Amino acid sequence: MSTARVVEKEGFAALALRLRGEGINNLDLLTAVEQTPRTMFVPPQFAGDAYSSRLLPIDCGSFVEGADLAVRLLHLLNLKAGQRVLEIGTGSGFTAAVMGRLTERVLTVDRYKTLVTGAQQSIEKNGIRNVIVRQADGSNGMPGEGTFDRILVTAAFPSMPRQFVEQLVSGGMLIAPVMVSDTECRMLRLVKTGSRFDREDLFEVPYLPIVPHLAQAL
Repeated sequence: MSTARVVEKEGFAALALRLRGEGINNLDLLTAVEQTPRTMFVPPQFAGDAYSSRLLPIDCGSFVEGADLAVRLLHLLNLKAGQRVLEIGTGSGFTAAVMGRLTERVLTVDRYKTLVTGAQQSIEKNGIRNVIVRQADGSNGMPGEGTFDRILVTAAFPSMPRQFVEQLVSGGMLIAPVMVSDTECRMLRLVKTGSRFDREDLFEVPYLPIVPHLAQAL
């Protein structure tokens, strides 16, 4: 077995153990994560940390969240076959790839061309065909793309991004980070029921504030 494969196997086993300790033992989700080698989504020099819980830097001043947080968010989304998902903030493409294995269609957008190209290549290498990666300003969601069952945002808004709510189906769910103070960012979950919303405050997260518009140079 190649060294890379051993790193994957051991890294995933340790991650699965930590997640089970948190009560995350959804077999479909864990299988989708195992089938999506995370070392393919992080810079080569960080391959040894691909399954760790630490933030890893990627191009354009961005980062990939730790493996534990990425899977915890996917667990909270309660993804199912047949769903349409929108992700704002593609980053490395890892979460989009895992979501693609679990749902009908994923549209993921990022403002950086470099990240979009890299994510697209990694997702294609994994043989995943139902994830669309696009360079776009996702600060208002993706109006004109219809509605989604799930929306995952990985860039922090100054307040709950209400503009996404029209893009959710009834029964749909939005998970987004919101700056609750100058230094604290918390993940919030909104579930839409008819025209009502149930809001739940989840936990602190290390996301960067959202920047509108496409990046000019990258």
